[in-house]
Amino acid sequence: MAKKMLEVNQLTTKYITRQGEDVYSVDHVTLDIEEGKSLGIAGESGCGKSTLALSLMGYYFPPLHYTSGTIVVDGKDITGLDPDTVRKTVLGSDVAYIPQAAMNALNPTRKVGKFIEDVIRAHELPMDKKQIREMAEQRFAKLGLPVDALDKHSVELSGGMRQRVVIAVSTILNPKVLIADEPSSALDVTSQKMVIKMMKDMMAQGMVKSMIFITHELPLLYNVTDDIMVMYAGQIVERGSAKEMVFDPIHPYSRGLMRSILVPEEGTRDVKLTAIPGTPPNLKHPPIGCRFADRCRYATAACKVNQQPLLDIGGGRSYRCAFSEKELREVYEREDG
Repeated sequence: MAKKMLEVNQLTTKYITRQGEDVYSVDHVTLDIEEGKSLGIAGESGCGKSTLALSLMGYYFPPLHYTSGTIVVDGKDITGLDPDTVRKTVLGSDVAYIPQAAMNALNPTRKVGKFIEDVIRAHELPMDKKQIREMAEQRFAKLGLPVDALDKHSVELSGGMRQRVVIAVSTILNPKVLIADEPSSALDVTSQKMVIKMMKDMMAQGMVKSMIFITHELPLLYNVTDDIMVMYAGQIVERGSAKEMVFDPIHPYSRGLMRSILVPEEGTRDVKLTAIPGTPPNLKHPPIGCRFADRCRYATAACKVNQQPLLDIGGGRSYRCAFSEKELREVYEREDG
């Protein structure tokens, strides 16, 4: 049986507004990732993807607050650790995070090599400057990055190169889990391919044990991850293999997402795109029933007052809906004619 690199159980985190209102952007999320595997997380903007990424590091600063649940990385429970302990013993070594717009994350007044020194020093590793330099050069060479980039400022590098440099710096300590929050956004197609190839190479070479890849582009996840999890209004609504989620989604929201975008593997000729009506609920006052009910064409009155648990249907597949898999598939079949 494959080793679990990340096990999350019923994790709930919230934002507290200046008015003292609670916004539960991550609501009882449970997930796990095995060593050597990658998980994609998809959903509309505001569904909680990025908040989940921040929450998984166990590193909380206002207005984000931990509420309940557990996070275990490679058998080590990081739940409830104080921020200083998390920074020294978890971030970078157990969990590495690539933020959105990472290409702009580097201080333009410092050279790239200095950032790697900072990572090593923060973890209090017994290495001198020469050893750190040698390690950095070896890592850059393995990842196909020019070694002389270590002596350059970020403004001297292209956007795609800055993105890859940030990934290399963040993963210099070979983390158990890499969380990449839309790492290919704002890049041209060529740069996107280079970033994705780099991340796959790191997985293949064991520099990263497992990966979470966050994006709103489901077809992109099909080519990058093993499994895909769809979030809506802070909750998981479906999870399955990448192939299942892209070509055979069960939940009405997942199906709506796939019908609103083009999937090159399916062909694009004569494809009619349809939008999901309405807008996501306000998480200051979430619905008492299914959070997708107001936008779902199949919802009944009961859906709006009864919230369904995430149902495990076997084979790593699960979804959250009052309708059975058989009922949903019959409806979809009639629609598709």
